[in-house]
Amino acid sequence: MKIALIGTHGIGKTTLSFDLAARLKRRGMDVELVREVARRCPLPINQATSASAQGWILHTQIAEEIAAGAHHEVVIADRSVLDNYCYMVHAASGSRVWDRMIDEWLPTYDLLVHVPLWSRPTYDGVRAADPRFQQEIHDLLEGMITARGLSPLRLEVCNPQEWGAIIETALLPVLEPTLPLFDIVAQDPDQDAEV
Repeated sequence: MKIALIGTHGIGKTTLSFDLAARLKRRGMDVELVREVARRCPLPINQATSASAQGWILHTQIAEEIAAGAHHEVVIADRSVLDNYCYMVHAASGSRVWDRMIDEWLPTYDLLVHVPLWSRPTYDGVRAADPRFQQEIHDLLEGMITARGLSPLRLEVCNPQEWGAIIETALLPVLEPTLPLFDIVAQDPDQDAEV
């Protein structure tokens, strides 16, 4: 099972991914996190990024999701290819090649969780702190969600402290599946069974 948290930067996706991982581990699940790869990009990111930088980020994201999925029961990514792609589109516009790759990769996620824009970014040494840039990425992501007809689990701004529990509850049908109840048909004792 692979879960991806989607949303613009500076809204707590990484913190939420750790919370969700802890909840699933307490249920006995083997969980691996795929953390934001942009922080390791050897090329400029944020507003100074380029198609090459975002290509590196997208390829690395996909490779790390494949590696994590090969060895673990549950993978939680604190980004998806979709929201990473927003930064490429913002910097250099999209391309048919990347559009197709994104569309082919999106079905590999069992659940997309949309984290809303509810806080302004603070500079952490890597990510941009410009609230306008944060909003622009948010708007691009909303457009991509709509254009692709996606239906992510949308978290509400009013209750961020409950987000982990909300996602865990949404996953219960997968985590604790129930067996269907079968109707027992009584056989007529006067009817001979055929052999």
